[in-house]
Amino acid sequence: MSEPTENIRQKLLTLPSKPGVYQYFDEDGVIIYVGKARNLKKRVSSYFQKEHDSAKLRLLVRKITNIETIVVNSEFDALLLENNLIKQYQPRYNVLLKDDKTYPWICVTTEPFPRIFSTRSRDIRAAEYFGPYPSGRMVKALIDIIRKIFTLRTCKLNLTVDGIAKNRFKSCLEQQLGNCLAPCIGLQSITEYNEMIESARMILKGNLRPVIQQLKTSMNRYAADLEFEKAQKIKDKLESLTMYQAKSGVTFEKLGNVDVFSVVSDNDFGYVNFLRLLNGAIIQGHTFELRKKIDESDQELIMIAFGEFLSLNSSFAPLVLLPFPVEINIPGVKFEAPQKSDKKQLLELSLSNAKQFRMEQSKKRELIDPERHSKRIMQTLMNDLRLKKLPAHIECFDNSNLQGTDAVASCVVFRYAKPVKSEYRIFNIKTVDGPDDFASMTEAVTRRLKRLQDEMQELPDLLIVDGGKGQLSAAVEALDSLQLRHIIPVIGIAKRLEEIYFPGDTLPLYIDKRSESLKLIQRMRDEAHRFGIKHHRNKRSKNLIKSELTEIKGIGKATSKKLLNKFGSVEAIRKASIEEISTITGNKKALELLSALQQSG
Repeated sequence: MSEPTENIRQKLLTLPSKPGVYQYFDEDGVIIYVGKARNLKKRVSSYFQKEHDSAKLRLLVRKITNIETIVVNSEFDALLLENNLIKQYQPRYNVLLKDDKTYPWICVTTEPFPRIFSTRSRDIRAAEYFGPYPSGRMVKALIDIIRKIFTLRTCKLNLTVDGIAKNRFKSCLEQQLGNCLAPCIGLQSITEYNEMIESARMILKGNLRPVIQQLKTSMNRYAADLEFEKAQKIKDKLESLTMYQAKSGVTFEKLGNVDVFSVVSDNDFGYVNFLRLLNGAIIQGHTFELRKKIDESDQELIMIAFGEFLSLNSSFAPLVLLPFPVEINIPGVKFEAPQKSDKKQLLELSLSNAKQFRMEQSKKRELIDPERHSKRIMQTLMNDLRLKKLPAHIECFDNSNLQGTDAVASCVVFRYAKPVKSEYRIFNIKTVDGPDDFASMTEAVTRRLKRLQDEMQELPDLLIVDGGKGQLSAAVEALDSLQLRHIIPVIGIAKRLEEIYFPGDTLPLYIDKRSESLKLIQRMRDEAHRFGIKHHRNKRSKNLIKSELTEIKGIGKATSKKLLNKFGSVEAIRKASIEEISTITGNKKALELLSALQQSG
């Protein structure tokens, strides 16, 4: 099995696990194969994950240079869409190969009394072909409904008007069963027969409405003439055709010819999807990727995509569906932004394809450049905070204490918008008495940055402190003491309204709640808080153990550590027996220890 190209490998990694249709393209950009799948990811991947027995299939796989998919709502929709695309493009390998067989067609001959039958080879030149159809079962069902409604001949006799006039043919069992009106012996005229053939052609084209209307007219006429048996037969045929129509899945038949556009976008790219419908059936689908230069709106992106669309298609359909109104006027074309019904459903289908394509492209770019997502976030943060350089190295500080006791400050480090937990630091506050968050912040920032200076390590590109103006001023004081005030930018984030404060500014900055830069700042703030709380609790716990064990006469740090290693907690020691404790402390100390713990408990 030949190795797939890098482009194909990346595409396989981003395929959706949804029903839909896939299209294979060769190096010239020509569609060479169209297929359907219940699960696009599994089906398409299977072509490239095993050696195929069929030489034609191996040749097909070698020729694939690009893959495009169209996601639909169900497997049945995928089947219908595959059929439409095959009709439209007639790809080379769909004719030659589909699970080692060709697709079935329905043939309507051009004889004086035409025949209708299924075939997998289009070798009759003087004939009209409908299809190809996705399965032989669908073809059989369609032919059965046509023969149930119209009494068409099934024989292979070479009927001619002259031969019928000279009595060269004899009727068969089909005439006696009522399945044929025996044109072979002149019981049905060529005009009447051809009228039935024309109605059958309408059904094959998906245009059932005229046929249904014709049958209703005939049924009503027979009923008015009191020919109830004939009226009942017509009614049975009408019910069969109506039932077929309900199951045929021509969901958008009443819409006719339509073009559908939808758009999704992010900071850098816009994705405009279009679907083209012919007689209510989807025959084409594509998504344009547009790189944004000046933060174009979705309306502008669709207008740009119109030009690309017209380079592929000479004109618009009479009706163009859009997610919002646009200011454009083209003679003979109506632009509409629907809010309900089938038109809205079509828009949602187009939008789902645009979103799917965006996800595929995003994943593909991440595979090519894993740091691209991080760079985009840092660039956004740099723009939002008006920084002079990309904040690749960011540090965030937070304080934790309980009524001024066991005070600690935490520092978390992010590089390229990702946490580097090995560089996280905790500072036990040494120079501050009582609950003074501002002084604690000054001590922590000073100690951290002085350590980096002393060890000649890289200084952060940005400092973030959890808090408003007070905490920010404390951090600025630390920067001033180290002469770093104009070297390292610093901001504070206040929790109440997620306000961003800059040194010296009286008014805060409000960043869009959906912005990736604000989400990064919030994530760092929450991480610093979590890390600080964790170590603050550990410190309180250690101090509690120290006060309960080491303050007992005869129990030092070493003995305390041994006891905790064996029993796990002070409470477990309190519940232990003298014999268990004495293995570490001896009997005398064990008695004193238990007595002291029971009194404190």
